[in-house]
Amino acid sequence: MPQYIRWFEDISIADVPLVGGKNASLGEMVRELSSQGVKVPPGFAVTADAYTSLIETRSVGQEIERILKGLDTHDVADLARRGQKIRTLIRETPLPDAVRTDIVEAYRQLSKRTGVDDIDVAVRSSATAEDLPDASFAGQQETFLNVRGEADLLVACQNCFASLYTDRAISYRVNKGFRHSQVRLSIVVQQMVRSDLGSAGVIFTLDTESGFRDVVFVTSAWGLGENVVSGKVDPDEFVVLKPTLRMGKQPILRRTAGAKQFKLVYAGQGTRRTRDVEVSKADRERLSLSDADVIQLSRWACIIEDHYTRKHGRDTPMDIEWGRDGRTGELYILQARPETVQANRRVAEMVTYELEERSKVLAIGRAVGSMIGAGPVRVIQSVNELGSFRPGEVLVADMTDPDWEPVMKKAAAIVTNRGGRTCHAAIVSRELGVPCVVGTGEGTTLLGTGTSVTVSCSEGEEGRIYDGILKFRRTTLDLSHLKAPRTKVYCILGNPDQALKTAMLPVSGVGLAREEFIINEYVKVHPMALVHYDRLKDTEARNAIARLTRGYENDRTRFFVDRLSEGVGMIAGAFYPRPVIVRLSDFKTNEYANLLGGRDFEPEEENPMIGFRGASRYYHERYREGFRLECLALKRVRDEMGLTNLKIMVPFCRTPGEGERVIAEMATHGLKQGENGLGIYVMCEIPSNVIAADLFGKIFDGFSIGSNDLTQLTLGVDRDSAIVSGLFDERLEPVKRMLAAAIDGAHKAGRPIGICGQAPSDYPEICRFLVERGIDSISLNPDSIMKGIQSVLDAEKSLGLAG
Repeated sequence: MPQYIRWFEDISIADVPLVGGKNASLGEMVRELSSQGVKVPPGFAVTADAYTSLIETRSVGQEIERILKGLDTHDVADLARRGQKIRTLIRETPLPDAVRTDIVEAYRQLSKRTGVDDIDVAVRSSATAEDLPDASFAGQQETFLNVRGEADLLVACQNCFASLYTDRAISYRVNKGFRHSQVRLSIVVQQMVRSDLGSAGVIFTLDTESGFRDVVFVTSAWGLGENVVSGKVDPDEFVVLKPTLRMGKQPILRRTAGAKQFKLVYAGQGTRRTRDVEVSKADRERLSLSDADVIQLSRWACIIEDHYTRKHGRDTPMDIEWGRDGRTGELYILQARPETVQANRRVAEMVTYELEERSKVLAIGRAVGSMIGAGPVRVIQSVNELGSFRPGEVLVADMTDPDWEPVMKKAAAIVTNRGGRTCHAAIVSRELGVPCVVGTGEGTTLLGTGTSVTVSCSEGEEGRIYDGILKFRRTTLDLSHLKAPRTKVYCILGNPDQALKTAMLPVSGVGLAREEFIINEYVKVHPMALVHYDRLKDTEARNAIARLTRGYENDRTRFFVDRLSEGVGMIAGAFYPRPVIVRLSDFKTNEYANLLGGRDFEPEEENPMIGFRGASRYYHERYREGFRLECLALKRVRDEMGLTNLKIMVPFCRTPGEGERVIAEMATHGLKQGENGLGIYVMCEIPSNVIAADLFGKIFDGFSIGSNDLTQLTLGVDRDSAIVSGLFDERLEPVKRMLAAAIDGAHKAGRPIGICGQAPSDYPEICRFLVERGIDSISLNPDSIMKGIQSVLDAEKSLGLAG
């Protein structure tokens, strides 16, 4: 048996001290998970003993200690000088003969096993302290791709050994408290997957921003995966729900096409083994993974996570790299390691950031984390300028390289032109606890050195850079001692970008998921303009719709169904299996008209607030075909994604007869009341809903009070009118009597009733009143949840209802 070589099938996770984290994980997967279908390209490990043998030659180890003595990693220039000196020393020290012989012989055997002469391999470093549950060491050492031939392999291995002392690796070890001498380096030699002809990317078995554990987050771009890892490109992103994936469903909650500006491809042998080429416009616009591939990768990710969870005896989210061979279409797992940022955060503690003021938005990108940072901008164009960076500045760059880590930890925030949420800059920013906005496109142009800015990652997936230093609030919530009230507390939600984070709040579900926000932000087009695209008279709108629905030319209505189902699915998936009540679209005619193509299909009304809205639209010939698309989207969420926790609510239903017509219309499109647990609720927002609660209760499965409209129609006050806005107050006695009558009427009909209007979020006294009247649930805006739960608990305690 060779002294310095171990084949993947002969090693396991127990061999980290000998072969490092990366090799040990590859061996573990080959040994334990191949039988479950997980595919790993073949290869071998050059053990850490080979590294030890090298640095014991000519007292190299002692010389390294001498060079590092007295190092201050905050002195970036001095760190660079010392690092360069050590790397040169290791490269110029010949590999011991026994090490060279073992590597060459193993390479020959790998070529024979695969049937390819001088097989092309990836040569990756595998440090003995990396991929630990509390420290990732991601990107600290080097990787060499498309290495062919014995001579090139030996050079790559020598360079790998030297990369244990990159500037970033030295700084990282100091920051994490590792002694340099206690970390050794093994090498991965693995058959290349021809993803230069296909696609590659990164998978996390949790949401990288919120830490939400029930999703798989997949990123993908054309070509070799290093561009995704390094942040050179903005990748495609996919979010998949674990619970229903394990049930055999297809729960892709979101598909987001990234710019995928370049792809890394083979460049032949020699010193330049890979090169970047521009991606064609057609390939940039289409997704780099099929739905089937996304599902397959997600299933493998769950298998890997489950295995490591059992192995470690605790929940172990994973960070996984994958590649798809463009010649065969086969998928492969290239490496896997424990995720080390979100996994180590206290579950019982939630830290929130909230801007208290706003200013001009200077740039927009993808938010990393949910924090806010502020300071003067420092634009850095190259690694040579890092010495000018000062602690507390906002680092702005085209993209951050792993070599930049020593200054990243001193930044108030980080902004890049390129990169996705799984690029190295994003991973390091999360680990350092620094707010980061990636993929701004022109951040280095839009933001000038010396300009004071506030970088906000607290407003969903979109990260914003504001002009000036703005006030913001940081709140730490201890959830460990919070009791659940007897009255159920739900949240109100319309923005799918906030779903995963909001789902971590201690709520019983979603009492109101609004379709309007999703249609406005994700669809933008009037559904009837998609059904009758050829009849559009508005040329400008027609052209805008054509651009927006590129790829859907054969059936533009699928665009509406896809976008709406993903938006609703993200909310329903985030809270699964807790109930999520989605309200059917409740735009007024003037609001519908503002959607692209809407003016050709909407009538003009004097008072849209009480006109053609809600239930009356769904069975009317003016909108029936559009309503069908809504139904198909919700059916997909329930059937294909498996999210049967989704319930449906009908707004502004004036009469019981109208309710029956809507329920019948839904059934024709596959949404049958009671089938597979489908509950259909009605908004209680018109006096007729209260007066005839017994009749509505025979048709619907439950009620939800819409306090805004109920107040408006009880008081006869147009809530859109500034002139009479002072008369609009849910705390007035007539409104409270109407609320009480609604609760009593629903209970007499044997139906549950909640409230999803604004009042409980704004007024604690309304919370108390509703609890006193025996309401079943109260829905609150996310920013009012913690305060609202306490108000409900206090009300229950004072009424003797606690416990």
